Amino acid sequence: GSSRGWDAVSQALDFASSNFRDGAQVRIEEVSRYVGADLVTLFEHEHWETKVGGRDEPSPFDLRVTTTFRLESDGWHLVSRHADPLTTPHPDGPIRPTN
Repeated sequence: GSSRGWDAVSQALDFASSNFRDGAQVRIEEVSRYVGADLVTLFEHEHWETKVGGRDEPSPFDLRVTTTFRLESDGWHLVSRHADPLTTPHPDGPIRPTN
C-alpha cells in the first residue's frame, strides 16, 4: 500500500521493519540519476543481508529503489522512496499466469 503523512508513514515503516533484525547493507549500485536545480531522483539497486522473522541465519535480498529529494530552504529533503524486490527476467515476461 501507500502511506501519506508522518503518522501513517511511521506506522508503515514500523510494520515493515518488524520482521527484520541484525541487517546490513551490502552494497548500492546506482543505475541512473536525474539532477535538476531543486530536485534529484536516483534509481538504484540495493543489496542487503538480514535475519528475517525468527531465523538465526541472515538471508540476502535485493531491492530496486527510486528515491527523490527536493531542495528546500533548509537543505535537501527526502520526498519519495519506492522499493520493490529486484527479480531476474523471466522468458514469459513480467505478467504470466499462475498454475
